[in-house]
Amino acid sequence: MSDSTAEIHLQYLNYPDVQKLAMTDAEIIAAVEQGLVAQARGEATIEPRMHLVPEKDYPGHFNVLRGYIRTLGERGVAGVKVVGDFYRNYEIGLPSELAILNLFNPKNGVPVAIIDASDITDMRTGAVTAIGAKHLARKDSKILGHIGARGTAYWNVRLLNSIFHFDEIRVHSRRKESRDAFAAKLEQDLGVKITVTEDWESCVRGADIVVEASRLEKPAPMLKTEWIKKGACVIPYGTNSAVELSLTDIMDKMVMDDWGQAKAGPFGALRAHVDSGKLSETTLYAELGQIVAGMKPGRQSDDETNLFWHRGLSLSDIALGCAMLDKAKAMGIGQTLRFR
Repeated sequence: MSDSTAEIHLQYLNYPDVQKLAMTDAEIIAAVEQGLVAQARGEATIEPRMHLVPEKDYPGHFNVLRGYIRTLGERGVAGVKVVGDFYRNYEIGLPSELAILNLFNPKNGVPVAIIDASDITDMRTGAVTAIGAKHLARKDSKILGHIGARGTAYWNVRLLNSIFHFDEIRVHSRRKESRDAFAAKLEQDLGVKITVTEDWESCVRGADIVVEASRLEKPAPMLKTEWIKKGACVIPYGTNSAVELSLTDIMDKMVMDDWGQAKAGPFGALRAHVDSGKLSETTLYAELGQIVAGMKPGRQSDDETNLFWHRGLSLSDIALGCAMLDKAKAMGIGQTLRFR
């Protein structure tokens, strides 16, 4: 084995660096759309996520996401993100999700960058939610019902509102202090009135777009199918299912970010629907990337009631991470670290 004397350096973006980038709504959505289109066109490789549960008594687990996008940069970019999902972190003053994104040269395995991906996780999740609704919800959707106030929730509401400019935004979460704080931040940043509801039903019933991003400790049918109005778009993506098994029965179109993710691991909002065959390769209408790339139509009538389930794609992390690196280079933000 020969010793190479060539130095290798990589770029490092920490949390303050990511904050300084101040990625705009449009920049975030455009980057994530790029990853979705690459997936649909066969210009990417995505592996099902893996889970690591350190101890069954610990209140959380790690997700490991892996992927490659051929069309990024001159030679493409491979990436691995490791994200901890610990739902009781609020008790010790930490976000529930903390993540690191590692980017590599796919031709030789050389590390390219390390990025604090906690915000990337939140931003790209919100972007996928918004892109899904853009194609599957009514264009004139005016009422948003959002369950959950965790990190990804902020970007769900912010990016959805950037597209639909809602007349009414309702939010609910289990803890009163979290939902009140969530509403206050949204009102401050978006300049719109937020309605805080005391229960799931008053948040969801009659809404044009329903997002379920709850943090249940175990599956429980908290969101009732009868609350969903005809013509709505429902986007559930909680770790543990909060929807009834009958939810898929009322849907005209069911869309996923990636069908391969449906079969990965024990978690997911529609885990029981896949296991029971209600959601299958036969009943799945499309993957979102196919719609974004123009290969399949999205919503085709105002009467459609549509479902979009996303589990999170490594491709979205990689595409957004690369967009951040490009902006950081232009702005002179970040650090160069010697690897070897």
